[in-house]
Amino acid sequence: MEQTTKFSRIISGAMTWGSWGKKLSKKEMIDLMHHSIECGLTTFDHADIYGSYSTEADFGAAYANSGVNRKDIQLITKCGIQMTRGRDNKVNHYQYNKEYIIWSAEESMKKLHTDYLDLFLMHRPSPLMHPGDIAEAAQHLLDSGKIKQFGVSNFTTSQVAMLDNVIPVEGNQVEFSLTHHDPMYDGTFDDCIANKRMAMAWSPLGSFFRETDEKVERIKEAMGPLLDKYDANESQLLLAWILKHPAHVHPVIGTTNKKRIEQSAAAAKIDLELQDWFTLLVAAQGHDVP
Repeated sequence: MEQTTKFSRIISGAMTWGSWGKKLSKKEMIDLMHHSIECGLTTFDHADIYGSYSTEADFGAAYANSGVNRKDIQLITKCGIQMTRGRDNKVNHYQYNKEYIIWSAEESMKKLHTDYLDLFLMHRPSPLMHPGDIAEAAQHLLDSGKIKQFGVSNFTTSQVAMLDNVIPVEGNQVEFSLTHHDPMYDGTFDDCIANKRMAMAWSPLGSFFRETDEKVERIKEAMGPLLDKYDANESQLLLAWILKHPAHVHPVIGTTNKKRIEQSAAAAKIDLELQDWFTLLVAAQGHDVP
């Protein structure tokens, strides 16, 4: 398995494009799509549940009228979460039988107006998932050309290994940021490096702009001298910190603000010096490295 490189270094997350966020019009989505691509963010990350199962269709309608060449972008989406919002379910749950996975991929393709998905992820692990069922579905989708690559999201290393025993798992999208760095220590990124899986980080800015706790205050203080040194803002340094990790992590950013998209793209050019990277880590952890 070769580590994939066709996806943009920073990925544009579409979760807040629709009813769960900015409620962008078709025209606004088209405009933002073009702007993202111009900034080098050619990969768009979706999930069937976004917008209570409506955002893929909104994005797809915009894409169909955008004039964007399908070969110039990459589409990622996820399945497996069954919600009561948007569907006739009695309880939120996970579903991973073969027929449902195949149906979900085909449904996402229809909504996104595409003949294939570049990467198809199982959204969250289910205690009832059977690797054989998932593998059969993924293999069918791969063989038919409906998906180019298969992966997971929020899976532990043991769950990835269980699946990888029957079907190649080519990526894992997990929560990772300076304020949530478990994947560096729980084996997730070790596994990505060792097995050449694509590592992706959702919520890459973490709690930095949401909380005012001691951890955030320590990070802000440590960042002070680095803002001028790297001619960067706080968001850019948070992304640069992620980008330095040897797992070649792809941050999935959620902003729909054009200026912030430009700034996020520029963060890929920042190469934090070794001691500056550890300065931020120490500030986040609240103690020196052992």
